[in-house]
Amino acid sequence: MTQAPEPTADTVRRLVRSLLKEGGADTAGPDVRPVTEGSAHTWWVGARHVLRLAPDREASVLRRRELRLRDLVRPHVPVAVPTSVAHGDWAPGLAYTLDTKVPGGTADEHDVSAVGEADLAALLTGLRAVPARQAETLGVPRTAPRSLEALRRMAVHAAERLAAADEFDAARLHQLTPPGAAQLTAQPGTAVLTHHGLTGEHVVASADGRVRGILDWTRASLGDPAEDIAGLAVAVGSPAAVRAATLAGYAARPCLRGLWLARCDTVIHLTDHLDGRAGGSPALLRTQLRRAWEPILLERLSDFKEDEPEP
Repeated sequence: MTQAPEPTADTVRRLVRSLLKEGGADTAGPDVRPVTEGSAHTWWVGARHVLRLAPDREASVLRRRELRLRDLVRPHVPVAVPTSVAHGDWAPGLAYTLDTKVPGGTADEHDVSAVGEADLAALLTGLRAVPARQAETLGVPRTAPRSLEALRRMAVHAAERLAAADEFDAARLHQLTPPGAAQLTAQPGTAVLTHHGLTGEHVVASADGRVRGILDWTRASLGDPAEDIAGLAVAVGSPAAVRAATLAGYAARPCLRGLWLARCDTVIHLTDHLDGRAGGSPALLRTQLRRAWEPILLERLSDFKEDEPEP
């Protein structure tokens, strides 16, 4: 298997200079810099563009599918979806996309306001309206709902590890019992297009708290809408996520399911980091844990009727 080349600033500068036609052959070309320190595959290009380089062939397939999916999603959602100004291969078989930058910061940098929650509600509503058959035609996969009970058991063990390190009160997970997890099983026929990666870095927010755009659609799938509610709980906090999902028409079951998916996930992710099984920023992982465990009004699990209407 051929080793993929490591992109450098010179590699990126030569590529974008040919794409944007900025400057002649003797000029340095546009300013380029990695989006995050240590990342060689996502680059800011001047003040208006971002270049994303696929590191391998699998990522290249996802990048090419994302181009078509963004065009399908864009008419249905009220927030910006990145637009590609150029795409192709930056190395044999390795794709790139040069996108316009969506103005704003991230949800990790700006708190989302009440109006921003309405933006998120409209996003969830719009995703539900995307025709599933058209998404499948583009190659978007169907993803089976996760077992909340299996995730709960993993989180219980992880919480004990965090408790031993004075990171978390393991008793908090006792709120979710096995019968409660069983009640929050995903219901048949509720699959919708999900972004499946609504982390804070992918939610573009402005200083006034509005949600301006959603980045990185490579992980999108047709599946459990609670996954996006869970992502928002980690990105903007559980109360805001549940309010947005409720405003979008989701009933108590998917809201609570999303809440507990997020809570279990964040406990497991921080434990994996502390045990050396996963990377990431410990400060960000602790922030995500705190967001997911923020209390909400809809805390008490109740009996759900099997015919409870879902949107």
